[in-house]
Amino acid sequence: MQYRTLGRTGVQVSSLALGAMNFGKIGRTTQDEATAIVDAALEGGVNLIDTADRYSDGESEEMVGKAIAGRRDDIVLATKVSMPMGDERNHQGSSRRWLVTELDNSLRRLGVDHVDLYQIHRWDPNTSDEETLSALTDLQRAGKIRYFGSSTFPAYRIVQAQWAAREHRLSRYVTEQPSYSILQRGIESHVLPVTEEYGLGVLVWSPLASGWLSGAVREGRDITTNRSTFMPQRFDTTIPFNRARLDAVERLAKVADEAGLTMIQLALGFVTAHPGVTSALIGPRTVDHLRAQLAAADTVLSADVLDAIDTIVAPGTDLAAHEKSDTPPALLDASLRRR
Repeated sequence: MQYRTLGRTGVQVSSLALGAMNFGKIGRTTQDEATAIVDAALEGGVNLIDTADRYSDGESEEMVGKAIAGRRDDIVLATKVSMPMGDERNHQGSSRRWLVTELDNSLRRLGVDHVDLYQIHRWDPNTSDEETLSALTDLQRAGKIRYFGSSTFPAYRIVQAQWAAREHRLSRYVTEQPSYSILQRGIESHVLPVTEEYGLGVLVWSPLASGWLSGAVREGRDITTNRSTFMPQRFDTTIPFNRARLDAVERLAKVADEAGLTMIQLALGFVTAHPGVTSALIGPRTVDHLRAQLAAADTVLSADVLDAIDTIVAPGTDLAAHEKSDTPPALLDASLRRR
């Protein structure tokens, strides 16, 4: 396992981090299975665990809390907030009212008195940067969080938040958590240049592209991944953009074979090779999945392999741009483009 400094915090984190989205009903993972995954991850050198209040409506946090009991001090613990928690209209977003309330809920579910990294899960257009940063700064000063970051923010919002922190003399976001994989490289053209400029740590999610790069998705095979069962349209190869993804996967598989690598090693080695990336979040559902992913911990791709990847998916290119979660609201809501 490699270790890298998380932005400018001085905290050392593993280049592969454990994402707990699959703990609970999303991944149909029991407590015993979740604990076994955490045990194996820690044994493999992982020291950062990332979850969110939204994952299985808090069940993931509860499972993580039970799995790390008695060894919390050895773990860099991260969670997220702002996605809807129930139907109550104010149980979401990044207002002071909700952040203060929901952090206490997360701490209770996790069974801890603080988290190391508290992240705003998505940018909230209804709340000012000053409101959010002020609340997060106060929670940091109260000792309930050590650092805070953003997740899936558009590049211009990352910049704006940095300037707001400076203008109002507040603590700033020290990390960003974007989606990044060989098949979704858009952040190379906008987000990563900004995070490098401001010295943010970057924890990338979906480095296996929802299973497309796991080795399980190949031409002529039935697609039976867990994600395909509840997101079938993302894996329907009769749709042109999915066909383009499958064609890319077939070409990437040849690159991996020639380099003596698995598809997982190729995919994880690619994202962790970028100098702007601190860690790749892996989200296994089973211990076997985890071990296959941990096998990529020491993978270093040669320049020839990286060049070959560039010829298949050009730098800065998203093969499924419509699936991005950092699209500016005006591109999704026509009313915001009309006077």
